[in-house]
Amino acid sequence: MIAHPIATRTSYRRGRRTTAAMLLTLPWLAGCMVGPDYQKPLMALPASWSQNGATQPNRPPELAQWWSRLNDPLLDSLIDEAVAGNLDVASAKARIREARASYRQSTGALLPSTDGSGSSQRSKSGGASTGGSNTAWGYKAGFDATWELDLFGGNRRTAEAARYGVDVAEEDLRNTLLTLIGDVASNYVNLRGYQARIALAQRTASSQRETADITRNKFEAGAASSLDVANATGQAASTEATIPSLRTSYAEALHRLGVLTGQAPSALETRLKKSKPIPRPKLPIPTGIPAEILNTRPDVRMAERQLAQYTARVGAAEADRFPSVSLLGNIATSGAQIGDLADHSSIAWSFGPSLSVPLFHGGQLAAAADVARAQRDQYFIAYKSSVLNALEEVENAIVGLSQERIRYGKLATSTQAYRQAADLARTLYKSGSSSFLDVLDAERSLYSAEDALLASRVEITQDYIALQKALGGGWDGRVRIDEPEIVDRPKTRPVVFVQH
Repeated sequence: MIAHPIATRTSYRRGRRTTAAMLLTLPWLAGCMVGPDYQKPLMALPASWSQNGATQPNRPPELAQWWSRLNDPLLDSLIDEAVAGNLDVASAKARIREARASYRQSTGALLPSTDGSGSSQRSKSGGASTGGSNTAWGYKAGFDATWELDLFGGNRRTAEAARYGVDVAEEDLRNTLLTLIGDVASNYVNLRGYQARIALAQRTASSQRETADITRNKFEAGAASSLDVANATGQAASTEATIPSLRTSYAEALHRLGVLTGQAPSALETRLKKSKPIPRPKLPIPTGIPAEILNTRPDVRMAERQLAQYTARVGAAEADRFPSVSLLGNIATSGAQIGDLADHSSIAWSFGPSLSVPLFHGGQLAAAADVARAQRDQYFIAYKSSVLNALEEVENAIVGLSQERIRYGKLATSTQAYRQAADLARTLYKSGSSSFLDVLDAERSLYSAEDALLASRVEITQDYIALQKALGGGWDGRVRIDEPEIVDRPKTRPVVFVQH
């Protein structure tokens, strides 16, 4: 670096013309910012979704409070509690506060900085050889000011990147809320599904135990074989064996809901213990057009803001390769007494520009600019990838929902047929026109069909949740961001009791 010497009081008059000429050029130079100006990239998107299913693609998606269309007030309250108490949301809010503080910090670099100083010193001179000593006090005070003119926009590019960083943090919060709401809804639906499947297994096992008892009584009366008794007992035990695994899955969903709402895993056990129907969405579901993904998906918007942020950082890195000019000023005063600091004769000052020119850094500055460009390329690719992934998720959710509805219809038909077959098998067995194995086979098929029907009902709602998440549906209410998690309290002074 080559620095222009600061003009002192004695040389100020000689350099004032040069300084004045430089100041006249500042308005023009201040508008110069090196590096690329950000422009939002254009993405070629399809005009409509390839799999329409039962949806209405031309209507905008109904994303606001989408979970309320499941008509479950308890789910609504759990989502409200999760938004208020979830720890991932709290971390995202802290990142917003950090980003905003970083932005204020970077904009502060655009303004002059000033510092004041003061000191007092006691000194002693002389000694035994001089016949005595003198003790004196000395006082000093000063005031320094610096202002970097940011001729090539390095500081402004840094502030621009920090402003985009605030947008990134805000979109990160929206994405966290989207994921959180989807997870709460998904685990709640699973929990209700496991409750229904446990109840089904218990009813079926109870019925099968009664059948086994009847068969055992008939065997003792000589009207049934030991094979029938073994088969009836084994089928009841097999159905009962499915209950522990269902209860384990139920407990996992319950515990996950507790943690998602920011509470202990078992905190919601009492509230969720009573069984309720599996939530079912209102169909059909409008999905809008693919281009709306760019405005509704927070992860896509976050990737776009990150691209803007790293585009600005390219300009900041480029500005480091150009000269920098600062205005420096200093006022200093000293005296033997405090009152002497205000005397005109004790005051010295200096003012003038400082020029710093990068001459040789072994290619570091150019390499730093290349690093910034490579990072921008990575975030450009990440943005394109986020758009394609979003489109893929929506397409998959549309297909999954439409196909699961078809599957559910078939399962409902098969369940009805197996129920009729089971009733007929029991009637024929009682009349002696059919074997007991036919009854066992019909009951086994009926239980499998009823269990699959419940699982399919859960899957339809899960596909609905996945579609809403893929479309970008999340929290649209207010979130308190400015409240810190830790509030520092001022230290209290100790109380001293004086005895008289």
